[in-house]
Amino acid sequence: MNRKEFIQTSSLGIAAFFFLGSGSLFGKSENRLERKPGTPSETFEKEVVIIGSGYGGSVAALRLTEKNIPVTLLEMGLNWEKSGKKFSPMINPGHSAAWLKTKTIAPFMNLFRLDKFTGALDRLDFEYIKIWLGRGVGGGSLVNGGMAVTPKKEYFKEIFPNLDTEKFYSHYFPLANKELKTNVASEDFLKDCDFYKFNRVGEEEAKKAGFKTVRVPNVYDFRYMEKEYRNEVPRSALAGEVIYGNNHGKNSLDKTYLKKAAATGNLEILELHQVNHITQNPDKSYALDISVINTNGQEIQHKIINARKLILSAGTMGSLELLLKSNAVTQLPVDQHIGKEWGNNGNFMTGRNWVKAFSGGTGSKQSTIPVGGIDHWEDKKHPFFVEIAPLPMGMNVATSLYLLVNKLKKFGEVTYDLTDQKLQLNWDESHTSHMKDNAKYFLRTMNNANGGTRSHLLFKNGFGADICYHPLGGIVLGKATDQFGRLNGHQNLYVIDGSLIPGTIGVNPFVTITAIAEYCMEHLIKEDFS
Repeated sequence: MNRKEFIQTSSLGIAAFFFLGSGSLFGKSENRLERKPGTPSETFEKEVVIIGSGYGGSVAALRLTEKNIPVTLLEMGLNWEKSGKKFSPMINPGHSAAWLKTKTIAPFMNLFRLDKFTGALDRLDFEYIKIWLGRGVGGGSLVNGGMAVTPKKEYFKEIFPNLDTEKFYSHYFPLANKELKTNVASEDFLKDCDFYKFNRVGEEEAKKAGFKTVRVPNVYDFRYMEKEYRNEVPRSALAGEVIYGNNHGKNSLDKTYLKKAAATGNLEILELHQVNHITQNPDKSYALDISVINTNGQEIQHKIINARKLILSAGTMGSLELLLKSNAVTQLPVDQHIGKEWGNNGNFMTGRNWVKAFSGGTGSKQSTIPVGGIDHWEDKKHPFFVEIAPLPMGMNVATSLYLLVNKLKKFGEVTYDLTDQKLQLNWDESHTSHMKDNAKYFLRTMNNANGGTRSHLLFKNGFGADICYHPLGGIVLGKATDQFGRLNGHQNLYVIDGSLIPGTIGVNPFVTITAIAEYCMEHLIKEDFS
């Protein structure tokens, strides 16, 4: 492949791709509706309501329902399995490609027009950062790359000094991985599978540059993938599915925690239920103002649900928006810690072009499920973890793609602007400058050892500082809440999602979110729900 051919093929932007996301997500969209004046309302009484069906909400739903406690779970997105609709591959975006948008919203070169639909992927746009979210029953688990990484023990202890670290690593993390059905790909399969050439090249070049590589667990069923490869079952990861959902193979939350919760007979899931704001009732219960929408995003019904106990699991951005907006609109009490210690989990993207361009490149066929990482976390000057990411464009573009996960040096802050009716995020280039330094060091080291150039074709100046898949914090455990997720100043309001983690955890966060949710619910059920 010559340089002209490389530029032409890259510019096609077929991939429009990246995922590797995060935790449970249920955040704000520019298309969110307010109640239409005069719309008739119905009022319902519920004992326990969970807002959001991502990692925190799914854990809460299972642990409550298995104790024979009826739960109503509200999800603003679609119940994809129940709907009968299929997730679309990246090279042919369809209904699932975007939440109420008319154009694709993947991180790269969006060329595809769409019909407006309540799709599985959403994006929040701020001045210096874009945040990708999952929509639907299963939250972010529907659209992430499934990388199930347990954080470094020392870093977890640094982030959560008041938690029992030993108990987490002996009990809660193993429990989370078991329930999520985490598994690791066979080395023999990875060695022979031509869909993982990109990963073999990534690991070989990283080792040549002096970096340590690691095998990364995933919630995608690698036994299923091996059958995919032999054409014994329908293809999913090997057919370019992930960022808009996987039809097969992936153990998203609707197939794990939520499936078990539903089997108890105690779980009611209400899809396409968008919570507009929350009011605290005089008896310390909560009234939820809800727009029921259709798949075009139009309000078709208005509801008030009174919940005696309310669990916010709307994802970092969703839970923050609901609390901050409700404070502005209904004077819901929130304390000074809400919105503080927000972070992007150190997300910073970059890439390299001309990777083995004249000796096979990175492969024309690529699985969408990542399996390799680079562990440089212990380096004193440049600590980071790198995901070796696929770029499945249907052709060999001789490009390696990376997501660096860095430490934070400076937290952001989230507020709500009542005039503009949207979240405001105090976050700019000063928050990511040290991440850019790490990326420069990483690329320089890789290119000096292997050749290649910084990927100007995918990112401005070769750096994706504005890409965020792992928003964390803003309702920090032990600060905005007590040690088990009870919101300060409230008796019956709890937060169980990624907003409990103060901005950073050093790896993909969903295993940590799940473990923390298990920890919180174990104590809350004993003390508040018995």
